[in-house]
Amino acid sequence: MNSYKRNHFWRCISLKDGHVHTAFCPHGTNDKIDDYIQKALQLGYSEITFAEHAPLPEGFIDPTPLQDSAMAPEDLDSYFQTIAEAKKKYAGKIKINTGFEIDFIEGFEGQTADFLNKYGPLLDDGVMSVHFLKNESGTYDCLDYSPDHFGKMVEAYGSVEKVHRHYYQTVLKSILADLGPYKPKRIGHVTLANKYQLKYQLRNDCTDEIIEILEKVSELGYELDYNGAGTAKPLCREPYPPEWVISEAKKRGIQLVYGSDAHQAKELGQGLEFMGIKK
Repeated sequence: MNSYKRNHFWRCISLKDGHVHTAFCPHGTNDKIDDYIQKALQLGYSEITFAEHAPLPEGFIDPTPLQDSAMAPEDLDSYFQTIAEAKKKYAGKIKINTGFEIDFIEGFEGQTADFLNKYGPLLDDGVMSVHFLKNESGTYDCLDYSPDHFGKMVEAYGSVEKVHRHYYQTVLKSILADLGPYKPKRIGHVTLANKYQLKYQLRNDCTDEIIEILEKVSELGYELDYNGAGTAKPLCREPYPPEWVISEAKKRGIQLVYGSDAHQAKELGQGLEFMGIKK
């Protein structure tokens, strides 16, 4: 996609941020919801979705050292109440959506469906993402935890390519999974495996796996998260997904929804420059 067509495409849509985190995220910030919304208004947002990391499925043990990948179950009521209060406070100024970023974790589909059946009726929007990969030993790795851990995954899997392929295979499973009527229909940061690409370089970019994902996303009428967080990652420096994937997605009529994936208010708008939109 040339720069003119890309910029024209993004300028023709209202500025919605469909992927924003909050202080309820234990690996995030203490910034208040008001801080996020005030920043969103400064950026000219017309709509924002707070998509906090939903509590991990019952029985799943967070493999990260601090076990801080998702919000605590006991915070759910406060999370919903906080967003409900913001909706009232900013009514008529910006559309605020209550959402979750739901982790697809292979082997925990039933627990995830149960969670969505319980809390789905309270949601306006949502994202389905893959962060955890089930390995051959039956345990799990957090793909994007750190460069060093990614390097250990490369050693265990046998190559960078094998890690990437397993990630995309898991993303495809998330798309195909039957998680009930409240399953999010937007796939989060579809090329997250590229987070450390400048250190762990691929010999090929898993084109076949990504095209298969795009075909299924198109067939099911799902959306893609155009995630700006990768542009701020020092070993990535591109959005998730990169431009060639965006071009292939557009060919298939797939809707892309910008998401800053902000974990603090100042990160709202990250990656907008790659869309040809000035902050």
